[in-house]
Amino acid sequence: MADTQQHLPASRPSGLFDDFRAEMDKMMERFFGDTATAAAKTGFPSLTTVGAVRPAIDITENDKAITLTAELPGMSEDEVDLTVSDGVLTLKGEKTVSHESKQDHSVVIERNYGSFYRSFPLPDRVDQEAIDASFEKGVLKVTMPKKPGQDNGERKIKIGT
Repeated sequence: MADTQQHLPASRPSGLFDDFRAEMDKMMERFFGDTATAAAKTGFPSLTTVGAVRPAIDITENDKAITLTAELPGMSEDEVDLTVSDGVLTLKGEKTVSHESKQDHSVVIERNYGSFYRSFPLPDRVDQEAIDASFEKGVLKVTMPKKPGQDNGERKIKIGT
């Protein structure tokens, strides 16, 4: 008896990392603001990565500053461009392939190469003139001090009857 079922390749289920990435993007949007507004201002989508390289980003906040830390392994500070314009912090860069000699032939390449950019709308409480950045061992650290007297923008509203 012949098998009449068509054998299709198994579909790739949505990975946990894809779901996690989507959730992180939503969290960043809630933290930094509306992505549609930023996209309209800058001409490109915010809180997304464009390109083959996807730098891992951590954002932390304390009473004095918001700090963005980006992992950029294998890159130097000369290959990274960091700008602020119209309330949007933009991180751009390019990681290039380098071969030891012309006799080297790639068999397996698992590392990512190419250009990327990420953009982050800045909250009003950030003092854009005081933003500072450092780069050490493939890690970019951007410190964004808060304006004096600024809190996190949240306040309790009394509900009356």
